Amino acid sequence: MKRFKILLLVFISIQCYAGWAQIKLPRLISDGLILQRDAEIKLWGWASANEKIKLTFKDQVYEVQADAVGNWQINLPKQSAGGPYEMVFEASNTIKIKDILFGDVWVCSGQSNMELSMERLKEKYGEVISNSKNNEIRQFIVPDTYNFKSEQKDLESGNWVAANPETVLEFSGVAYFFAKKIYQKEHVPIGLINSALGGSPVESWMSEEALKPFPKIYAEAQKYKNDQLISEIEASDKKRSDDWYALLNSIDKGVTNKNQLWSQTNFNDAAWSTMALPGFWKDQSIGNVNGVVWFRKEIQVPESMVGKPAKLMMGRIVDQDFVYVNGEMVGTTGYQYPPRRYDIKPGILKAGKNTIAVRVINNIGSGGFVLDKPYYLAVANDTLNLKGEWKYKLGATMQPLQGPTFIRWKPTGLYNAMIAPLLNLKIKGVIWYQGESNTGNPYEYSHLFPAMINNWRDKWGQGSFPFFYVQLPNFMEPFPEPRKSNWAALRQAQLETLSVPNTAMAVAIDLGEWNDIHPLNKEDVGNRLALLARKLTYGESKLNALSPLTLNAKFKSKKVIICFKNVGSGLIVKNGTELKSFAVSNDGKNFVWAKAKIVGNTVVVSNKTINNLVVVRYAWDNNPVDANLFSMEGLPASPFEIKKE
Repeated sequence: MKRFKILLLVFISIQCYAGWAQIKLPRLISDGLILQRDAEIKLWGWASANEKIKLTFKDQVYEVQADAVGNWQINLPKQSAGGPYEMVFEASNTIKIKDILFGDVWVCSGQSNMELSMERLKEKYGEVISNSKNNEIRQFIVPDTYNFKSEQKDLESGNWVAANPETVLEFSGVAYFFAKKIYQKEHVPIGLINSALGGSPVESWMSEEALKPFPKIYAEAQKYKNDQLISEIEASDKKRSDDWYALLNSIDKGVTNKNQLWSQTNFNDAAWSTMALPGFWKDQSIGNVNGVVWFRKEIQVPESMVGKPAKLMMGRIVDQDFVYVNGEMVGTTGYQYPPRRYDIKPGILKAGKNTIAVRVINNIGSGGFVLDKPYYLAVANDTLNLKGEWKYKLGATMQPLQGPTFIRWKPTGLYNAMIAPLLNLKIKGVIWYQGESNTGNPYEYSHLFPAMINNWRDKWGQGSFPFFYVQLPNFMEPFPEPRKSNWAALRQAQLETLSVPNTAMAVAIDLGEWNDIHPLNKEDVGNRLALLARKLTYGESKLNALSPLTLNAKFKSKKVIICFKNVGSGLIVKNGTELKSFAVSNDGKNFVWAKAKIVGNTVVVSNKTINNLVVVRYAWDNNPVDANLFSMEGLPASPFEIKKE
């Protein structure tokens, strides 16, 4: 018996050693991989201490020995664009990587407007999606996770996926349009590494070391190394939310009486009030309450729309909704931002009278239906407009729900988990779309953002690789008079970041939507980023790809003469005959609108009512709808603020 136990222990030890000794490759080095062309390539992985690894690639053999802790790397000479190729790694085990291409690798990062997928855009870009098949445009999605303690060596999951009408739905919209345009010009494989997370501030993408010049942020990064603290916060957040929704569901009159459910067709809503949708109920008699409000509408459906799949478009709803058609729930969405697009199965609709009921839960702020969004029922080419009068009734009133602590957005967590594992991979450059989550402190962003770019370049060790980013678009309701705007101030911080070498900015001040922080026009955003890359990275030096930017300004008593660069074929007034959205001040605090006219490559700004001008601004608002200074190539001038020196 004793001898048997000894043999068993030896067997287990051998098996454990064998498992530990096998070579392992990072997630990035997997089937479908795109590697950077025309650059020396590092391939890396892990094995047992001092184990010998052999790579066979293009009939060449490369050998290396792992170091004392099992790390190894093999350097490949520069390769031209092309493929597909195979790589075979051999040690105590064998790994074959297939369908490898050499092309250009771009990291695509930032927050939700970079993350936003083609699936969210499918109604707008249906034809593009149908024609998207291209084995040489591929995406690798980095999993959304964080790590506050250390820089991760590898990713938890992920694989390379080529674009086609099914898979492209998971591609970043901005990144896909960028890659599509670059591929059309260069005809080389384009690899997109999608490492973006909605709501993330810039400091979450910076290394711990890079945060040291920002003491408060650095201290917060140290705080979240405490796993117990995170567990306590998460538990507290969950309990608060669970308790709130439990109470709401227990008092909502629309669901508590099982014999009189407000979602059902036979419910009598004759006594309910009416309200025009889309709109917010704060403007109605119930006021700006939180809780549950129910909405109902009867519609007449023609025989031609019955017995077929239908699509119900309910715009956007703040915050959560449950939608019923003839008493059957057809869809629900848990938060305000996604578009409400619900499929209705054949058999639910009937000829004649049909009832739509919507249970809207609003936990903080103003609840309701967002304006200027699509609200209709469609079957094939037949549509029924759902805007107009709806009946409504308050189901439950609640105190506002305190929001959760978004731990994943805390400083350095995303850098450690979503950027550090990429650093061994050679890249062509970075495209970046972020800033919305830093509008609370634009001044701080003016220091953080350049520091982040330099941090990434230092960590990647590839010098000043191209870093192209999107300036914040127009958003929220416009304002009739000049005013303070954090969104404008953050755009100024982005403008000033152009002082960092080999950066460029895609101006998007004309591509936003007043009622949606996630505007749908991602094609023009991607195309403008591609213009920057074509000119500054791919050698099309004569291409007019840059938006007009201020070069200098001369302040006179009653006017300012602003000289512009990047004017292309010339400056123009778009949409009208007069330049709009210029404002001036003689004290730096109080601003008035000013007249402006184009004179060659300059704009002369003036106001006869005030003297001694010291500040001039252009498009300085959350949503400067009147901004109309463009180049002849159709690129908008960047918003700006210039102060007299």
